[in-house]
Amino acid sequence: MRNVIFAAPFPRETTYRFVKAVARLEGVRLLGVVAELPPGADGRLFDDVVQVRDALDAGQLLQAAQELVRRHGPIHRVLGVLEPLQGPLAEVRRALGVEGPTPETAELFRDKGRMKDALRAHGLPCARHRVITSWAEAEAFIGEVGFPMVVKPTDGMGCKATWRIADQEQLRGALSALQASPSHPVIAEEFLKGREYSFETITLGGVPRFTSFTRYFPTPLEVVENPWIQWAVVHPREVEGPEFDDARELGVRAVKALGLDTGFTHMEWFRREDGSLAIGEIAARPPGAQIVTCNNYVHDADLYRAWARAVVDGAFDGPWARRYAVGVAFLRGIGRGRVMRVTGVAEANAKVGRHVVESRLPQLGAPRSDSYEGDGYVIVRDPEVEVVKASLKTIVETIRVEYA
Repeated sequence: MRNVIFAAPFPRETTYRFVKAVARLEGVRLLGVVAELPPGADGRLFDDVVQVRDALDAGQLLQAAQELVRRHGPIHRVLGVLEPLQGPLAEVRRALGVEGPTPETAELFRDKGRMKDALRAHGLPCARHRVITSWAEAEAFIGEVGFPMVVKPTDGMGCKATWRIADQEQLRGALSALQASPSHPVIAEEFLKGREYSFETITLGGVPRFTSFTRYFPTPLEVVENPWIQWAVVHPREVEGPEFDDARELGVRAVKALGLDTGFTHMEWFRREDGSLAIGEIAARPPGAQIVTCNNYVHDADLYRAWARAVVDGAFDGPWARRYAVGVAFLRGIGRGRVMRVTGVAEANAKVGRHVVESRLPQLGAPRSDSYEGDGYVIVRDPEVEVVKASLKTIVETIRVEYA
């Protein structure tokens, strides 16, 4: 029996999809480290659980892991899918002598400044950046890239705590809010203009075995800046040819440049107006925005299991044919407080319901989510990507969410 530790701090549906995939593997004793005890059915997925106060703290994670070693013996793998966990889990692996991404690799993916330095050293295009600890450094970067620019924590994830900066006044405000200093550096980047996409891999033994592409409508930064926007992610069926071939090569080179051996990666990239490419950033974790679930519908496969097989069994069950184009629309609205009204569902269903394969509508009375994914989603698919795009357009223009 292989003892596998899964750090799942909070009982999130998205995390537990990965937990369930590991629990279903043969010969696995699944051991949980949590901050909040999982409810009912989810709790029964674990053969044993240790609760800690802060499951993102490396010291507490290690103490919990050592307790599980005392109870069950040596550990086969130490896993977790949240981005802030990747560094602490790597430290636990090293302390226990467990295979998996090292602290050095995890830090390269987490520290956006070091990441971009490493990518550029390998000849890979990415946004010009500067680690900022003082106003003098900020002024020097203004002279290099001008405005607009983007400012965020060096260990930021997605577009959280990210500012688009239009002038010096806004820059001073952002640096103050982020407490920029030698002991608390932040990263400033040139603002990339163009179409924004993502590129995912399941990598095994340093070789990407599965790849995926999506396109964002609109960009994630616009979504964060405008919390009322209902937005979409599209997975095209056809990903061969000029639109994607050079980006696939770029993404594979980025994974290898940062030294990931086995795991999921998620890279955001841009195609500029002149056709050139630039990497936004890349993370050594599964993607959000329902990208894994949508890939299940693209391929008629189980990508959660594929990830689990890679990181636990060292095996890959693919490849799979791309059978459909798929898209997901995220439902958000204007206002604060709780979800009070959701309108247009019947109308949208009458128009595009035949293409819907999964949905979760906002729950009346639920507090407004602080996630960029909003309070609900609808996934559609069809062999033709233009049908998917038209269906998503209908959904975001027809369904309305109101809060009070």
